[in-house]
Amino acid sequence: MEQAEDKNKRNKIVGTIVGIIVFGLSYFAVQQIFFKTNTFDKAMMEAASELNKACPIMVDQDTRLDNAVALPDNIFQYNYTLVNLDKSEVNIDTVKKYIEPEIINNVKTNPDLKTYRENKVTMAYNYKDKNGVFVLKISVTPDLYTE
Repeated sequence: MEQAEDKNKRNKIVGTIVGIIVFGLSYFAVQQIFFKTNTFDKAMMEAASELNKACPIMVDQDTRLDNAVALPDNIFQYNYTLVNLDKSEVNIDTVKKYIEPEIINNVKTNPDLKTYRENKVTMAYNYKDKNGVFVLKISVTPDLYTE
């Protein structure tokens, strides 16, 4: 009789251990499949966070980098303010004509952005005027820097 009880206890203990292991593996698998943040997404968030520690920072006499954000769909966005300009004073066509090619060239050639290019990140440059009014957004998609 004692052997049967010992066997039952052993079976219960083994069953409990197996149940705990299966639960643990299932929990881990669900976390990895459904809740895992892509490691490059984390790297972009960390890069934005590091950059934001220095913000706001004047880039030139008219442009202030306010912050950077890692957005869904593999987008890294810089948010700028044109500190001396009102939207009515900005000729968007002129800005695009002169600034956009420089930005695209920088994304194509800047060694610091190599990892972003390798991971096909869209680099977005968002500009607002001195009053916080949206002026322009320049997006450099992978097809623009892999030509």
